[in-house]
Parts: sequence; C-alpha cells; structure tokens
Amino acid sequence: MTTVPRFIAGASRFLDDRLGAAPFFKRNLRKIFPDHWSFLLGEIALYSFIILLLTGTYLTFWFKPSMGHVVYDGSYAPLKGVGMSEAYASTLEISFDVRGGLLLRQIHHWAALLFIASLMVHMMRVFFTGAYRKPRELNWLIGIALFTLSLVEGLTGYSLPDDLLSGAGLRITQGVLMSIPLVGTYLSFLLFRGEFPGDTVIERFFTLHILLVPGILVALITAHLMLMWVQKHTQMPGKGRTEKNVVGAPLLPAFMAKSGAFLLFTAAVLAGLSTFAQINPIWLYGPYTPADISAGSQPDWYMGFLEGSLRIMPSWEINLFGTAHAGTLPLSVLIPALAPLGLILTGLVLYPFLERWITGDRREHHIADRPRNNPHRTAIGVTGITFYGLLLVLGANDVIAAHFNISLNWTTYAGRVLIFLGPVLAYLVTYRLCVGLQRSDAATIDHGVESGVIRRLPHGEFIEVHTPPSDDVEAHLRGRSAIPMLPGAPEDGDRVPPETARGPLGRLRLRMSRAYGADQIPLGDGHDGEEQAARTPERKAPPG
Repeated sequence: MTTVPRFIAGASRFLDDRLGAAPFFKRNLRKIFPDHWSFLLGEIALYSFIILLLTGTYLTFWFKPSMGHVVYDGSYAPLKGVGMSEAYASTLEISFDVRGGLLLRQIHHWAALLFIASLMVHMMRVFFTGAYRKPRELNWLIGIALFTLSLVEGLTGYSLPDDLLSGAGLRITQGVLMSIPLVGTYLSFLLFRGEFPGDTVIERFFTLHILLVPGILVALITAHLMLMWVQKHTQMPGKGRTEKNVVGAPLLPAFMAKSGAFLLFTAAVLAGLSTFAQINPIWLYGPYTPADISAGSQPDWYMGFLEGSLRIMPSWEINLFGTAHAGTLPLSVLIPALAPLGLILTGLVLYPFLERWITGDRREHHIADRPRNNPHRTAIGVTGITFYGLLLVLGANDVIAAHFNISLNWTTYAGRVLIFLGPVLAYLVTYRLCVGLQRSDAATIDHGVESGVIRRLPHGEFIEVHTPPSDDVEAHLRGRSAIPMLPGAPEDGDRVPPETARGPLGRLRLRMSRAYGADQIPLGDGHDGEEQAARTPERKAPPG
C-alpha cells in the first residue's frame, strides 16, 4: 500500500490545521510491525494487565482493607455468626451479595495468573531468540523489573482476603523476614507493627497493591513500549528481512485490528475461565487465625517454586558462638527463600553482558535467532526452566505423596537429588537436540525436502525424490549469523598475544568464547543436484 488511507489522512489534516501534528501522526500511524505468532505473547501480558486494572478498580468499591473484628451476618449460611476480619467479610460480600462480584473477582484472579504466566513466556521468547542484545539491553532489564514487581503485586493481592490459605502464606512471609540476619526482627515488626499478625498488614498491603506497585508497573510498561517503539521490534529471519529493514504490517489499520481482536479474545478467555473454572473459593477455607492450618495448602503457581525450595531444604541452622542464645542463623529458611529467586534474577540481569564479554559481540541485532542456532544459550535457558519447574512440582510434594500413595520422605529425598541432577541432564539433552536440529537444517539445504514421489532405479533400488526447499524456507534457514568468537592467541611464541588472551582471566575468556561459538553446523551451497542426477535416469531428446 503506497497511499495513506483516507481516514488517516483526514484525521491528520484535521489535527495539523489545529496542532501542526500531521507529520507526527502520519509517520507513527504507518509504523511497520513484524508479523509472527510469538510476538503476541507480550500482548497477552499487556491485555491481562489492562483487565487487572479494570477489574481491580471495580473490586475496590466494596472491599474493606481492615483487620477490625466483626461477626459475619451475610448470605453464606455456613459462616453465619463466625468472627472474622472486615477484609474477609467484605470479600464474602463481593462474592455472594454484589451483583457480578464473584465473576469480576475470579476474572481478576485469573488475569493475575495469566499476566505473570504470559510475562514469563514472553521473557523466554526474548531470551531464546537473543532479542535482549544491543540495543535492547535496557528493555530487557525493564522486563526483569516488571517480572519482579509482578511477584510482589501477586503476593500482596493474594493476602488481602485474609482467609486461612492466604494467612498461611503471610505467615511464611513473616518467617522469611525473621530469618534475615541482624535486621529480620526489625523488618517483621515494621511490616506487622508488632507481633504477627498485628492489625495493620492488610491496610498496608492494600496500599501497596492498588497504588504503589501498580503505579510503578504502569510507568515501567510505558517505558518498555516507548523503547520498543523507538528501537523497532526484532523480526524472525526470512526472505527480504535484513538488519536494516522491518517487514510486516502497518500500525493502522492492520496491526490495530489484530490487536483489538486479540484484546477481546483475551478478555473472552478470562471470562470463560471465570465462569466455568472456580478459583480461590475463600468461603471454604474460613477466616485466618494464627492457630489454624490446613494440609495440602498451595500458593498461586508463581510462588510455588519458593514453596518447593522450603520443603526440600534440610533443617540446617548455625548457632553463633556455639549457643542458640547468642544468635541463630536459620539456613533452612534463609537459603530457600533467597537463593533460588536471587540466582534466577541475577542470572537474567547479567546474561546479556556476560554473553557480550564472552563473544566480544558489540554489533546491533534486529534479526532474532532461532533457538537451535545458539545451542549453549538455549541449553542454559532450558536449565533454568528445569530448575524452576522442579521446585514448582516439589512445592506439592505432600499432594503427590497422598495421591500416588508414596512416602513423603522419599519425595523429599528424590527432590534433593533431582534439583541438582535435573538441570544438568536438561542442559546436555537440549544442547545435543540443538546440534541435531542444525544438522537437519543443513540436510534440508543440501538434499532438499521430501516430495512424496517414489522412483525405482534401473538396478531395482527405490528412492524418494527430493526437491529444493522453497525460497521462503531456504531464506528462513539461512537467516542466521555466526556466533562471534574472540581472536585467539598467536601460535608463534615471539609475538605478543592479543589483549583478550592475556593473563588467567583472558585465557579463561578465550576458552569460553571458543566453546560458546563452537558446534555451529555450516550450511551448504544448495540442493545437491549432482547426487540426484546420478540416481535419476537420463532423459533422451525426442527424435526430429
């Protein structure tokens, strides 16, 4: 399309006559966006967040963030006459007495789960395709900050109803605070304004949940989108796609139409889930009291990995100066609470810069990598996913033991072994799979693709005729760039080695660079016509 649509031109002319903004709108409303299904993952997170804001605003009209004691006298008969907090009573009122309250409350909860899930999958897409590389390192860091704050937002919102399940999670949070050396007790008393559970934590979490954290999230999402707009979106390799162009559809009307439909589709899925799949039935759990607990209780899935790390951690502690009276360091709480999340987040923050240090690659990248074309990066990513997934599963070790009738102790022992063995096996298997897939791509380039035509040769052998891959497929396979490697030390001992190979750290960096860029299978020049011709009978020209 070479001409600007009439409705865009008319609107631009109207604004230009009054604001002088026609060039700005004409330029930005025709901005090109690449078209690939994986790019929709970030949009799911954005639309889930919008739905969270809308439903959360609705719920605040009736929710009472107070731990003041009341006696329930609402519509839910089994809890009539039971003492509870105003927060729990108002949540019951929303669920049973407010028109549409239960539906909106469940949409809000499902949208929270979908927001964090889509955010995580979107981060995986960025990591595995190398879309965090220059010039997008800052946007990658903003994404990690969004993920971290979304966990805080989920924790504070999960605790607001003040039911027995959320109260148990709040008790674990208080235990984690208490385990921090030197300042743990002060942090706990600051949050709960005295001994647990205090009388103000719900009010403070409510302020964090509806005001402070969402405000920061809105600011970070805005910055994230603005940077993406300025730097342009990455695109998958393919025909006609280079580091200097963008192939796709314009913002108006194509991209906006797709995005609008996808927003409605996301809202419909959440509404369907909220209608037919019950979530967080707090009336079955009852109000929270510090003396009560229930078996088989599980947090929302995004906090499950911390639950798993707590369950498999041995009961280690350090008594300073050999006595508990001098001070105790509870490693059984401190390590599982801080180490897994700290390891994952620190690794995500440092990885773009570590990769640049190892490879020496300072180029700009606008073409995304296929995960198979960088085996070590992909294997490292799958290792992290395996580590996270094992902890998530082990957070339900009591449920697993009960349903499969196996020893709870053995599920714990097996978890302690798998948490170290599983990521190593995942790395090795993923690396070999990536190399194998590269060989498959090379075979497709060299020998073509199966045509489904079986031919019998004169000596009786049956073969399947291969045809060259289509131009689009071949461009997709060839649209990869070699993984840069640092220049090596000269073999001649009289020459001065390059700066990157000097000293123990330089030699280590050089070895890591060689390992990181190795095993990239080269692609041939094209379909092997000679082999095919040798196995195909020669056709004679017709007489005359």
